Amino acid sequence: MIALLWWLVFVFALLALAYVHASRAAWTGVLLAVLLVYSELSPAAGWIKAFVWFAFAAPLVVVWAPTLRRRLFSDRLYAFYRASMPDLSRTEREALEAGSTWWDAELFSGNPQWRTLLDSPTRALSEAERAFLEGPTEQLCAMLDDWRDNHVRHDIPPQAWSFVKEQGFFGMVIPPEYGGKGFSQTGHASVIMKLATRSISGALTVMIPNSVGPGKLLLKYGTDEQKRYWLPRLAAGDEIPCFALTGPEAGSDAGAIPDTGIVCERDGVLGVRLDFDKRYITLGPVATVLGLAFKLIDPDGLLDTGRSELGITLALVPVSTPGVETGRRHNPMHMSFMNGPVRGHDVFVPLDALIGGVEYAGQGWRMLIECLTDGRSISLPALSTAAAKVSARATGAYARIRSQFRTPIGYFEGVQEALARIAGNTYAMDAARRVTLAALDDGKKPPVISAIMKYNMTERARQVIADALDVHGGAGVCLGPRNVVGLLHQFPPVAVTVEGANILTRSMMTFGQGAIRCHPYLLAELNAANDTDRGRGAATFDRAVTSHIGLSMSNGVRTVLLGLTGGALARAPRAGPVARYYRQLTRLSAAFSVTADLLLLTLRGELKRRERLSARMADIVSQLYIASAALKHFDASGAPAGDLPLVAWACEDALHRAERAFTELFDNMEPPWLAAVLRWFVFPWGLDFRRPSDGLDHEIARILLAPSSTRDRLTAGLYLPRSTREHLGRLEDALNQLCQTEAARRTLADAVKMKVASGRTLAEQVESAVTAGAITADDAARLQDADLARREALAVDDFESL
Repeated sequence: MIALLWWLVFVFALLALAYVHASRAAWTGVLLAVLLVYSELSPAAGWIKAFVWFAFAAPLVVVWAPTLRRRLFSDRLYAFYRASMPDLSRTEREALEAGSTWWDAELFSGNPQWRTLLDSPTRALSEAERAFLEGPTEQLCAMLDDWRDNHVRHDIPPQAWSFVKEQGFFGMVIPPEYGGKGFSQTGHASVIMKLATRSISGALTVMIPNSVGPGKLLLKYGTDEQKRYWLPRLAAGDEIPCFALTGPEAGSDAGAIPDTGIVCERDGVLGVRLDFDKRYITLGPVATVLGLAFKLIDPDGLLDTGRSELGITLALVPVSTPGVETGRRHNPMHMSFMNGPVRGHDVFVPLDALIGGVEYAGQGWRMLIECLTDGRSISLPALSTAAAKVSARATGAYARIRSQFRTPIGYFEGVQEALARIAGNTYAMDAARRVTLAALDDGKKPPVISAIMKYNMTERARQVIADALDVHGGAGVCLGPRNVVGLLHQFPPVAVTVEGANILTRSMMTFGQGAIRCHPYLLAELNAANDTDRGRGAATFDRAVTSHIGLSMSNGVRTVLLGLTGGALARAPRAGPVARYYRQLTRLSAAFSVTADLLLLTLRGELKRRERLSARMADIVSQLYIASAALKHFDASGAPAGDLPLVAWACEDALHRAERAFTELFDNMEPPWLAAVLRWFVFPWGLDFRRPSDGLDHEIARILLAPSSTRDRLTAGLYLPRSTREHLGRLEDALNQLCQTEAARRTLADAVKMKVASGRTLAEQVESAVTAGAITADDAARLQDADLARREALAVDDFESL
């Protein structure tokens, strides 16, 4: 019995040290203390004590003796690792090294430190940004009309083009010293989002120069001369930029760009002769300057770099340059934004056209990765959240004013299921958008989070719009000026395609890049494996792999203990109803980290081709990030009680999705016995996370059905026309009047039920009730006005001919 107690002491000490991921010194100190006490107090025989000392002390000697450790273990593993890992291409290496990590690295670590997230700064709009939103942005929204622009004019109106240039919409991210607004990422994204709630095409027009256009590249990499010349012209709208990357043979695989630039001399000027064929270029048909990506080749060594193939390079090419062809348009889902091919043959530009000059020749892929991060984490989330906010506002109003079987359709449980998804997804999207923008404004450049944002925001927008169309029924199908949500259905196919197709983003980029970039030790191990100095690589690998094994042991223990206790051992930084969500996210983070290590260990380089496993890991970390962002947003907003059902829905939905991704992963892992063991580690008592309950769905669906501060917070930042000549304005007016006359309507219904009043139509019932004294004349007038507003809001467009 005493021996059993001592073994329990040792086991407890080991589990505790592993759970807290104790340092090497802590492990040594605690184990030596336990061994000394054991030697003094245990009645065990001397040889047993010697065996126990050897069993625990021998590993400590190996840990503290790097020469011995390398000879016995790490050098052998290093040789195996070098042989089994594929070589990294230059573009892959540049993608891995671009940007920085943030909360994504905490989630990959298996033990996220919540203070890192909760203490991260939030970003309020500056006075200038708020004034721009409430002034010029509102004015521009009033000029735009997606129905007319998309289906009649096929362009935003001329006065809108002029206004965009005059008011500096193209220069929002350009600093004031160059004539721009100098807005933060939050301010810039807020403008894009508000515009998108009115017109996706208008928002796209403004978005490109501020996100993936040459302006961002010039600010970070341009020479002083390039900045002085180009930035004031871009800010003033004198130049309209576009960025030409995608071509017929190179979409997501930018490394396959066939477009070339040959260094040569022409008329005594050293420059580059370009041949390119690009397509899907937003603003391409109207651009005056192209940001161009191509492969730079120096066959005659004119740049004296010692290399003939320098790699992907970026240049600014005025459209007026001989050989450049623009002007033709694509028709992306009948949306009116300018998009089309740009081509060039035998186009000569001087060397000073290279962005950043010759110094940045061949570094274009790294430059692009950092630029595309903005598009993925700023612009597309702004557009997606805008579509969700409009859908939430319009669909909630429609579901309240549209009745069937004498009941608003929003009170039917089937409709509430769709309304709950609309409201919950909108909250989750807006939270993730705001948290990510604040991180960017704080100087973070996380490419993995940008991939998470791009994929998940556009996919959730697709779900929200589909649910909105389902609730609107025939009114959502019949396009016209009165159909707010029907016009949005054109947006998701475009959004999921641009800035890297969603299939690629999910199945290759998010986990493929994140597993290496965000893991505390994996990038160091990979660099060591590719080090040309084998001795130096082996030493680096030894340090990294030793720490890696310690982390894996810790997360393995944490996964089991957190699974057995249902996450109860995890610490929550906040008390109350949200505490359990913090604990469960910590639990799944540990499980995610262990699973990632086992996948990398068993599949190694093969994981690159097991895209569906990678996609499911991407799903898990995506849901962990979205739920984390929902909690951070709720906390930063002051934890308003009215938002609690929304944050609960967002977290429960994310946890359920993450669990489903885990189970699908385990169903397809090899070998099956390892998957079975891992499944038990993560879910020892079976599946734990259910979809949001019917009761919670009912609670948040009701938020959309009546005016409230919660509804206003959920849809904050959208363009809300006050005029009832605009359809969103009609819906809002009808909803407000209906809610304001609710008491009078109930009184009228009671009067009819009690036979005090009668009539077939509302007008007849109102007149009868007034005569009987059941309602006042003022109530009667308000009821009829409300009914008129309701019927006007429910009307559907029809046309003489199409």
